[in-house]
Amino acid sequence: MPTPTSLPREVRILVVVAFFVALGFGIVAPALPIFARHFGVGRALAGLVLSIFAILRIIGAFPAGWWIDRFGERIVMATGIGIVAVSSVLAGAAQTYWQLLTLRGIGGIGSAMFSVSALSLIVRMVPAMQRGRAMGMWQGGFLIGGITGPVLGGVVTGVSIRLPFFIYAGTLFFAGTTAVVALRATPLADRTSAATTARTSLGDALRNRSYRAALAANFADSWGAIGVRSALIPLFVGDVLHRKPIFTGIGFLVVSAVNGATLLPAARYADRVGRKPLLLMGCVVSGLGIGAIAVEPNLGGYFVGLGLLGFGSGLLDVAPGAVVGDIVEGRGGPVFAAYSMSSDLGTVFGPVVAGAIADSSYSAAFGSTAGILGAAALVAAFAPETLQKGATNEPVPSPLAEGGTSPTATS
Repeated sequence: MPTPTSLPREVRILVVVAFFVALGFGIVAPALPIFARHFGVGRALAGLVLSIFAILRIIGAFPAGWWIDRFGERIVMATGIGIVAVSSVLAGAAQTYWQLLTLRGIGGIGSAMFSVSALSLIVRMVPAMQRGRAMGMWQGGFLIGGITGPVLGGVVTGVSIRLPFFIYAGTLFFAGTTAVVALRATPLADRTSAATTARTSLGDALRNRSYRAALAANFADSWGAIGVRSALIPLFVGDVLHRKPIFTGIGFLVVSAVNGATLLPAARYADRVGRKPLLLMGCVVSGLGIGAIAVEPNLGGYFVGLGLLGFGSGLLDVAPGAVVGDIVEGRGGPVFAAYSMSSDLGTVFGPVVAGAIADSSYSAAFGSTAGILGAAALVAAFAPETLQKGATNEPVPSPLAEGGTSPTATS
């Protein structure tokens, strides 16, 4: 059985790239709303600076997918990182709020190019029996960078409100240079291969129940673990638990610690046993975690709920991406784009919808989020397993391969 060190070199390279991208984003994130308020705007417009990045990621996802099929992952990835880096430098030098907003939006398009191309490359460059571990390591790079970045960001912001943007550009420059240089010999990441490799259409993928389950799980996970957690938990701690903000930080640390501890065991399970059990269990456990906070609105329920959320989210950091990789034959830029978009949609709409419900009841807001995760679990329950038993270290034919049949194919 292969170990993480036996994974293709591209995986290790992309883990490094993911770490520096997440590190830079974590450094700049605490400064964004403060910098926006520096221009004299209200809280709503300050929040829009955060939202515009995710909104433009959604808009840019499908173009990124088409460009991948035309030019290859390496070119699209490096270009995307470059766009975010340049826009970050210019945002740090912005003289008006609208300049800052525009540049953050442009950065969102570049971020979509990076995310879709990296996902496409990482799941297509590994054989089926290593795909879960590849996803786990990649998500681990984001997790570590995402934990480290905000700590440094708080310190850097105290020195200069503009400095985090320039440091973010520096981490992106390193990440982009690494991608260009270290992936230059990658056989599936150039324009020549893009013109000759087989493709999986988005229509074919959407007819596959397992792909639909991966989209639903990715959407629900982002809605709960990223959107609702980030938007409601800080308010819940003050309004309902009547605790100081430090308990928000402790709660987030619980989620991150459990999530990180779950990634590699979940990845090994996904490669040995299958993706479907993790897909189903991740949605159920995350839903139970959110539900625990709604049912037991006290400190005990808070920590238990966030621990369960971290565990369930760790499972969902591995399984859906591995499922997508299993069903793609050759190139499938729009297929990966739709998968990436499902996460961004959850991140954008989760805080808005749950926040509106929370105006009446926090329990109802958390309960509705648990319901969304439960609906995703129901979709996963009817999805076939995509891991082909007896897989070897060699790449395996896709369930959507032309002329082939598979238990994952829909009727």
